Amino acid sequence: MTSDNPFQAHLTSNSDVLSVDDLDIESSLMSRANSNSSTGLSAQYANKSSEDTISELQTDPVNGICNQQDISLRRSVHGVNELEGEKPESLLLRFIKTFYDDPMILLLIGSALISFLMGNIDDAVSITSAIVIVVTVGFVQEYRSEQSLEALNKLVPEMAHLTRNGATETVMASALVPGDLVHFAVGDRIPADVRLTESVHLSIDESNLTGETNPVSKTTEKIDGLTSINQRKNIAFMGTLVRDGHGSGIVIGTGHKTAFGGVFSMMTEIEKPKTPLQNAMDKLGKQLSIFSFAVIGVIGLIGVLEGRAWLEMFQISVSLAVAAIPEGLPIIVAVTLALGVLRMAKQKAIVKRLPSVETLGSVNVICSDKTGTLTQNHMTLNKIWTVDMNVSHVDIDHKKQYGAILTKDVRHLMETGNMCNNAKFSLDKEKYLGNPTDIAIIEALPLFGLDDARNTRHRSNELPFNSSRKYMAVVANMGDESKSESYVKGAVEKLLPMSKMYYTTEGDIKPLTENIKNLVLQMADNLANDGLRVLAFAKNTKSFDKEPSDLVFCGLMGMNDPPRPQVSKSISALMRGGVHVIMITGDSETTAINIAKKIGMPITDPERCVMSGDKIDSMSPEAFAEAIQYVSVFARTTPEHKVAIVNALQMRGDVVAMTGDGVNDAPALKLADIGIAMGQNGTDVAKEAADMVLTDDDFSTILSAIREGKGIFYNIQSFLTFQLSTSVAALSLIALSTLFNLPNPLNAMQILWINIIMDGPPAQSLGVEPVDPEVMNKPPRSRNDKILTKQVIKRVLQSASIVILGTMFVYMREMGDSITKRDTTMTFTCFVLFDMFNALACRSYTKSVFELGMSNTMFNAAVGGSKRV
Repeated sequence: MTSDNPFQAHLTSNSDVLSVDDLDIESSLMSRANSNSSTGLSAQYANKSSEDTISELQTDPVNGICNQQDISLRRSVHGVNELEGEKPESLLLRFIKTFYDDPMILLLIGSALISFLMGNIDDAVSITSAIVIVVTVGFVQEYRSEQSLEALNKLVPEMAHLTRNGATETVMASALVPGDLVHFAVGDRIPADVRLTESVHLSIDESNLTGETNPVSKTTEKIDGLTSINQRKNIAFMGTLVRDGHGSGIVIGTGHKTAFGGVFSMMTEIEKPKTPLQNAMDKLGKQLSIFSFAVIGVIGLIGVLEGRAWLEMFQISVSLAVAAIPEGLPIIVAVTLALGVLRMAKQKAIVKRLPSVETLGSVNVICSDKTGTLTQNHMTLNKIWTVDMNVSHVDIDHKKQYGAILTKDVRHLMETGNMCNNAKFSLDKEKYLGNPTDIAIIEALPLFGLDDARNTRHRSNELPFNSSRKYMAVVANMGDESKSESYVKGAVEKLLPMSKMYYTTEGDIKPLTENIKNLVLQMADNLANDGLRVLAFAKNTKSFDKEPSDLVFCGLMGMNDPPRPQVSKSISALMRGGVHVIMITGDSETTAINIAKKIGMPITDPERCVMSGDKIDSMSPEAFAEAIQYVSVFARTTPEHKVAIVNALQMRGDVVAMTGDGVNDAPALKLADIGIAMGQNGTDVAKEAADMVLTDDDFSTILSAIREGKGIFYNIQSFLTFQLSTSVAALSLIALSTLFNLPNPLNAMQILWINIIMDGPPAQSLGVEPVDPEVMNKPPRSRNDKILTKQVIKRVLQSASIVILGTMFVYMREMGDSITKRDTTMTFTCFVLFDMFNALACRSYTKSVFELGMSNTMFNAAVGGSKRV
């Protein structure tokens, strides 16, 4: 006999094999699981009543799932409740890939192979050593950076409070299946996507999913019609944090079938673009290969036409190949970037990929998440107002004390905020937990010399805040119920009709006239226009049963998530350097504009400078890419919008940095040219997707990182000028001697010694030249700019010409009837001496050696050491 439960697995009496009916059920379940996206599941169940949800998932609202076989079948269909990324490649495979991913490395491998086939074992070993050094330096640095960021990369909370078969216990959250009955309270993270069946004062912080700062008050009621994620108030999403109250619900989605899972899947489908430096170095490797082999081919052909033997010309060509390729260049680039990573780590920025260090210097657009990046992600009491203050108000600075202004009306205001409050102090976390608004009020009490007095009162009644009521009210007393008092906080438009009187500065009670009501509304609008969340407070000396009445109005409080202290200066400096800063948030346009103005972002024309997510949806990709150049603020955005924004900017050729901390930011972080995650409040998924992590979560740290990135690029150009001029000079010496039928002035081993040992340390020291303060005033370089600019090529040719003329002069003077070891040694010494002066000239494009002084101690030691060698 079969069960009515479609999720139940049936076993035959003599075996453990599923029946035909069971196979049909499993097939149906698998089809259903695959056809529903994470967004579709939560939207689907938001439109159903809790009773319909319970019925469809065949579970019990009190006892949960009661059959173990049923649970096993559901797990086999829906999988484990975990978010697992792609299986990482083995370290050996990753190490091997680094050898053939870089054209410059392939060029060196070819050079080493030719040397080996020609019997020049010393040359082959030297070149191979150079290859191994550069590949190992880059690989180890990236691996160590990734390891330093390795965290608990499971987004699902470890534990969940689960009821099965009538028994409630705490279990691993990975064991949950659709239909399970789970419970949660303040401080818990939701273990899966849940359709709520019980909600008691429940509010959940969904900022890491939606980007909205304020917690969402939850309900169990059915929601009709199509809804966005932030409107599904009867759904609790996996990974979000319970700020207030408690609740229960039925699991509707696990693992990759949750809302977070959808974002996670989107992120894994995005391929990380190459950095501008990687593209530039790839092009440089190809250009050097084509140029070198073209010159070598011409010289080889001339030699053969002159009557020289093919074998002799092939040997000369190998020497030319060794001379043409700057073997030390990849090493110096890798070490310079690695040293940049270490310097940036000291400035609280951890870089995961070496090329990303330089990418920062190319960034011309920064898309920044608002909450937690530009702001502190901590609601703070900002302003207070009472009726007797008239049209003025008190600005609250949390570094000052306000006991001197604690008049009786202000005392009533603060005490009402204290009593009408559900924030709780956590000894484990050493901070208050609950609604951010409640926490802001409690944390402000000491500024007025007041203590949290809730433990001195007995709360006998409470009306919780909800979206329809728009206020919260409590009744409390000190042990005598006949002396109970009512405390109310909420929206101004709700409290004013319930208030008949107001408190004066002296504590007297006076009638709340129409003029005073208009003044209250005017001041509430003024505070709201400053980007504050405004709450009104009132009380009386009696209790209530259903709802309070005849209240005495106390005043208003304005709260906000304040900007970080140094953000304004950082944005100003970035704008001077040609970087366009864009703020992206899930908050409303009004809130976003106010924050933008406070941090110094230009909002000259809101029609063009501010754009909502709905408007993005209505535009074609081409129209959006055209309009985005004027936008400074994006409001009401989703993860899909953030990806669209980055795509549109990259279509225009911009080099984009994206900052964020939530799971909703992860896809855009991965797609951006450089993703920047927050280290303190960022989710593990965001950190995994990012190229750089700010350990202090401070936007101003990005400014230091960009300064470092710009400095590194100019330093790369400096040592590239030095290395290429050395290679061109060596190539020219051999080419000239070949053309004029002279013995080679330098052998292959000497050329390698020059390229790696003699040039290596000075070139490396050029990579750590102190950053010129003027570098931030220079515009970012374009994505398609070549690393070999006309100016660099001109300097390379000028420097190489001086080295060639000086060395050839000594070579021709010393050369007699035959070339001796003394002649080649003199030529080699002269070449190195000229090269060291060349290194001095390469320290700066605009300043002389006398202006720079001896500021680069590493350069001084490298040049001195090279001369001694």
